[in-house]
Amino acid sequence: MKKETIIYAFYNDDDVLLKDAQAFVSQGLWVSDVFSPFPIHGLDPIIGVKESKLGYAAFAYGLIGLTLALLGMWYFMIHDWPMNIGGKPNFEFVYNLPAFVPVAFEFTVLCTAHGLAFTYFCANGTFPGVKADNPDPRTTDDLFAMEIKLEDNPNFSLDQIKSMLSKSNASEIREKQNCETDTCCNK
Repeated sequence: MKKETIIYAFYNDDDVLLKDAQAFVSQGLWVSDVFSPFPIHGLDPIIGVKESKLGYAAFAYGLIGLTLALLGMWYFMIHDWPMNIGGKPNFEFVYNLPAFVPVAFEFTVLCTAHGLAFTYFCANGTFPGVKADNPDPRTTDDLFAMEIKLEDNPNFSLDQIKSMLSKSNASEIREKQNCETDTCCNK
């Protein structure tokens, strides 16, 4: 039953948002998140976003795909049903490896792509039926929003944060009360 105060500063230009975010962070204000229709280069280190670990997951999924492809081709073409195609018998895996490269490559890419899509959806909680956490639908088109949570900034009061934002280049400022349960906002 904890209330959370969130302040959104909306911008019309990504460069202006980037400069204001840098100014706020240099003054000690913690920016929780930024909503943008496209990536803003240079923003992640300013607001403290850590580097993604998706590259490690991609390597693991690719390795799994390559292993499954090679094991499958060995089983199907060498062990289970060896065939003599064009006078070239398939009794040795090593001699037939060049013919297996295209299939192994494609299966590696397939497993990597599907595994990364699933990992991305799990990491971000974007499953069918989940409501978006977007403060304004315009941030998917032409508007940029900076999210500042009062609880993340214990050294600043709500009035101080609003004052800093009003002196910035934000085109619009909004305050939102967020609750952990539905009953706490009704009291």
